[in-house]
Amino acid sequence: MTLFYEDLTVGDVEEFGAYEVTEEEILAFASKYDPQYFHVDPERAREESIFGGLIASGWHTGAMTMRMVVDSQFGESATLGAKGIDEVRWHRPVRPGDVLSVRVEILDKESDRPDRGDVRVGTETRNDDGETVMTYESIVMYAKRAAVEGDEDGGTGRDDGEA
Repeated sequence: MTLFYEDLTVGDVEEFGAYEVTEEEILAFASKYDPQYFHVDPERAREESIFGGLIASGWHTGAMTMRMVVDSQFGESATLGAKGIDEVRWHRPVRPGDVLSVRVEILDKESDRPDRGDVRVGTETRNDDGETVMTYESIVMYAKRAAVEGDEDGGTGRDDGEA
């Protein structure tokens, strides 16, 4: 069932995901995008870092989180992209062997357009010990049902292909 703007209620909570973090993936991501030694050199990370071992880049944690969100939510939702992410925080390091999951909560909704609305979503990523490793708030655009199910121009009155 496709979820539209109208189907979401402030206070709704959903929990999902089971993403196993591997050392190989940490090394590959960090080598390409965030090659700080505690992300790419297991021995040096163990001996010299404040983390006591290899950890995933925070940006990698965000990418893994996004994968779980897309697989569990957006695949069946009328999402139109996001306007941004606020208050990103990395609370604990993510390590090889961690299994991540996600909790999302609808924090707010607003719309001044007939074809879509903005939904503020609080996202929390946790490890398999239940510890919070990352949090952020995003503003996700959702289509309204009428824009997809019958009103060809999405209620905009346009006929130029733009909504």
